[in-house]
Amino acid sequence: MRLVYLLFMLFSFSTVAQNYETRLVVAKDGSGDFTSIQDAIHATKAFPWTDIVLFIKNGTYKEKVNVYAWNTRLKMIGESREHTIITFDDHFDKLGLGRNSTFHTYTLRVAGNDFSAENLTIRNTAGPVGQAVALHVEADKAAFFNVSIEGYQDTLYVAGEGHRTYFENCLVTGSVDFIFGEGTALFENCEIRSLLSNTYVTAASTPLNQSYGLVFHNSRFTAPDDVVNVYLGRPWRQFAATTIINSTLDGHIHSAGWHNWGDASKEATSRYAVSGNKGAGAMSPKRVSWQHTLEPEQAAKYTQANILRGWNPKKAI
Repeated sequence: MRLVYLLFMLFSFSTVAQNYETRLVVAKDGSGDFTSIQDAIHATKAFPWTDIVLFIKNGTYKEKVNVYAWNTRLKMIGESREHTIITFDDHFDKLGLGRNSTFHTYTLRVAGNDFSAENLTIRNTAGPVGQAVALHVEADKAAFFNVSIEGYQDTLYVAGEGHRTYFENCLVTGSVDFIFGEGTALFENCEIRSLLSNTYVTAASTPLNQSYGLVFHNSRFTAPDDVVNVYLGRPWRQFAATTIINSTLDGHIHSAGWHNWGDASKEATSRYAVSGNKGAGAMSPKRVSWQHTLEPEQAAKYTQANILRGWNPKKAI
C-alpha cells in the first residue's frame, strides 16, 4: 500500500510539474502566442522548475521589458540577431525621477536568475542625450550569446554584488561609461565599439571583496575612423576592477589608457590590469603608472571557472 501511495505521489508531482507552458512564441504579425514580449513574460510561471523558452520572431518590438525576479530560468531566443529587435528610448532627462533616474532608463531589465538570451538586438535609441541604458542586468547567472547591445551613454549596466553575467560573441556600442556596474561580467569574443571621441568605455564599481569585475577576453575594442582619445575606463567606485586579456585594441584608445575620474586617490585603489593584448591602442609609453601588467601566473588565474565561480554559462544554451 505504501509503495502504491509513493507511486501515486510521484505521478501527481510529475503531472503538476508539466502544468505550465514551457515554450511561448512572440510574433508582431500575430502568428505566435503573443504580439508583445512583456505580455509573454507576464504569462510565464513564477519560479518554474524547468526552463521556459520565449521564441521571438523577427520584428521591432518597441517596449520596455522587465524580466522580474520571479521569472527565473527564462530563455529568450530571437529568430535572428539582425531582425529581432527590442527597442525603447528612455533617458535620464526624459524620465526626471531624480538623481537615480539612470536606473529606470533601461530597454530590457533582467532580475530573474538563470536567464539567457541569444540571437537578438537590445537597443536604446535616445541617442547622445545623457544616461540611457539599453540592458540592465541585476540577476545572477545571466548569459548572452550572439546579442547586440546598442546605445550611447550607460548602454550596459551589470549590477549586483557578486552577481555573474556572461557575454559571448556580442556587440556592445556606446560612448560615455557604456559598460558599468558592480557585478562580475566576462566578455569573450565580443566587440566593444566606441562611438564618440574623448569618452570612456567602462566605469566599474566593483566592491573590494570581489575578486573579479569586468573582464574582457579575446575581444576587440573598435571605433569609427574619426573617433579618438577613448579611455578604457575610469573608476566609478574606489576599487573598480577591469581586466583586458588577449584582446585587440585599435588606435582610438587614449595613450594613457585609464582615467582617475578627477580623484587621484583612486589611482592607489582601482584594479586595472592587462595581459597579452595587441593592436595600435594596446601599447603606449604614456600608459598610466597604476595600470597593472599581469605576470603569467596571475593571468593564468583568469579562467572562466574562476571568474564565474564554477558556473558554466554554456549550460544556459
